[in-house]
Amino acid sequence: MIKNYYILRNSERTGPFTFTEMMQMDIDLDTQLQRESNQKWQNASELPEFNYYFEGKGFYFPTEDNLAGFWWRLLAYAIDSVILTVAIMFFASDLFMEIYKNQQANDTSYDALITRLKLNFILFLTSIIYNALLEATPMRGSIGKRICKLAVVDADGKRLSLPRAFLRNVGKILSSLVFCVGYLNILWDDHRQAWHDYFAKTYVIIRNR
Repeated sequence: MIKNYYILRNSERTGPFTFTEMMQMDIDLDTQLQRESNQKWQNASELPEFNYYFEGKGFYFPTEDNLAGFWWRLLAYAIDSVILTVAIMFFASDLFMEIYKNQQANDTSYDALITRLKLNFILFLTSIIYNALLEATPMRGSIGKRICKLAVVDADGKRLSLPRAFLRNVGKILSSLVFCVGYLNILWDDHRQAWHDYFAKTYVIIRNR
């Protein structure tokens, strides 16, 4: 059955237009549309048949069918952990070597503890910067997420601004508390959000492109 649509422009109802004709128009997320079989006006972003159209424009709407699960996100995290560890080993090899020597000597002194804390801080800070910068680009996520075809978006399917991406990644401190229960929340949450996703109002989705 062919669907026809009406468009509300300048408070006037125009149409009907076929789906093919709609694809040729420059509609945006907030364009008011009405299906011929329904009297209700809706934003174009609310009609699932237009998802591919908006994905072509760079919008990825979080839906029940495309929300990324815990294991895909864990795989992306593992890939990123390898990337970051190798990069930090290259730029901070002296620090890694010092920690290795301390471990070999079973050194539990205050200085050895400080060295380990320095490394942990560098890893955490690098992770925040790395993830936030890439989430604010058209990649919409880290290299690990890109490999796993995942993307971080807001409720409107848009990519994150840089401040919001930083907010999301700083919020991972919350998710890491109490045996990382904030990350495990993905397993039972209806929207598959970790605590830092709640904090920043973001979603991780499986992208088609």
